[in-house]
Amino acid sequence: MAKLSLFERRRRRVRTSLKARSGDRPRLSVHRSGRHIYAQIIDDTAGRTLAAASTLGSKGGSNVDAAAKVGSALAEAAKKAGVTAVVFDRGGFLFHGRVKALADAAREGGLEF
Repeated sequence: MAKLSLFERRRRRVRTSLKARSGDRPRLSVHRSGRHIYAQIIDDTAGRTLAAASTLGSKGGSNVDAAAKVGSALAEAAKKAGVTAVVFDRGGFLFHGRVKALADAAREGGLEF
């Protein structure tokens, strides 16, 4: 078995603990790249994406303000899909900066986690 990177170990640890305590709630998954931030709400039991948002269409780039806009857009899309409660999957990313801004904006938009 190949040795996993620290990021991959952290990502697996977060995902495993989420599955243990999620119940039947969908998962809000966040991916952060150098240029963009992506978020989607995934129903793991059905294997479907219920709502998604990212900075791809905007010129906003990769700053904290753009991440907050993605969080509020995701909350709106979740309301349209009928989702109110999720579990937050930060992946291997630390809960700080852009990831935290996205989570706070999603909470303000009405998502519970």
